[in-house]
Amino acid sequence: MSGPSTSAFGDRRSTAALVALAVAAFCYVTAETAPVGLLGEMAGDLDVSLSQIGLLVTGYSVTVAVVTLPLVKLVAKVPRRPLLLALMAVMVLATAASAAATQYELLFAARIATALSQAVFWGVVGPVAAGMFPVHVRGRVLAVVYTGGSIGPMLGVPAATWLGQRAGWQAAFLALAAMGLVALGTLFAALPARPTRNEHAGRGTVPDARRFALVLLTTVLSVAGFFAVYTYTSEVITAVAGMSAAMLGPLLLVRGVADFGGIAAGGVLSDRSQRLAVVLPLVLLTAVFAAMWLFGASAWVTGGAIVLTGLSMGMFSPALQNRVMEFAPGSTDTASAANSVAFNVGIALGSSLGGLTLVHGGAGSIALTGAVFAAAAVVTGLVTTEPARARAAAAV
Repeated sequence: MSGPSTSAFGDRRSTAALVALAVAAFCYVTAETAPVGLLGEMAGDLDVSLSQIGLLVTGYSVTVAVVTLPLVKLVAKVPRRPLLLALMAVMVLATAASAAATQYELLFAARIATALSQAVFWGVVGPVAAGMFPVHVRGRVLAVVYTGGSIGPMLGVPAATWLGQRAGWQAAFLALAAMGLVALGTLFAALPARPTRNEHAGRGTVPDARRFALVLLTTVLSVAGFFAVYTYTSEVITAVAGMSAAMLGPLLLVRGVADFGGIAAGGVLSDRSQRLAVVLPLVLLTAVFAAMWLFGASAWVTGGAIVLTGLSMGMFSPALQNRVMEFAPGSTDTASAANSVAFNVGIALGSSLGGLTLVHGGAGSIALTGAVFAAAAVVTGLVTTEPARARAAAAV
């Protein structure tokens, strides 16, 4: 995705601030899911179980899911420039504290602090970014920010895995803290004190509370299915497929490339049929997890399945956001915040159920858990019918 040019979007300071917000989004998403690729290293160093390291992802997601809406309401009247600078400062310090933690409890506390700042960040970053630019480029501006977040699982986690396996998991967290510090410095220099064009606010194109609730349920189920498997990818490839742990980084990197390709394909498909764009990648995800459960002992099947999860979730992301924008019963900002909560509920549910499956059913059963939830998401996606007005517009 190409970034905004100063001629098309505005002044260079605003563009620099926008890029810094995208980098901040990248740091947050990578920090949230970095333990996925470092399960063994972190568990061994801290002398805890793999499922306890998985809880670092679960606890983070639960925190974001629970506090996002109340914290965003609490800071509603706080000026956005000092608020964002404070949030980034917390992110940098807490991530550095994660790297310095020598006990599991201290690491858990540091990650909760990061999660608290992330909860507010996702609630305010969209309006702040959009407010720096004219309304006619709002979509592209928000795309830049959220692409930063999308790159986290695509490139951030594989990079953190690679660095953590070679220099220790602490090095991965220190690198994220350093990136966050660069973003903080850029925001301090470039973020305007008061956005001048933040009066525009989006509304759902076909507001429908029932369909919007189904979209949120689809989010929870699909993300839960994905993260049940994704959180324990390292255990699946080593204990089930018999692959070397050194293959995790390259696999996640290739998966990230597939994710990026899926985003492009999903955007095109979503313009043609939003319902199909939601259901098709979920059908693929269900089939992939089913194949992993049945034939996971094959390194080729497991490796290919992991890559295909990137393609399916990449396709699903733009379709999901399109659904949120379509059925939002009120402000699209509030709707997006609600979907963010649903997303993190899904992460927490999936990672915790994946951990329970690992403990009670073994690594070979994790893919079955993912398949069950993905299949349930297919059902809710199919139940979310097209509204009459949308069908009429498509027929014109």
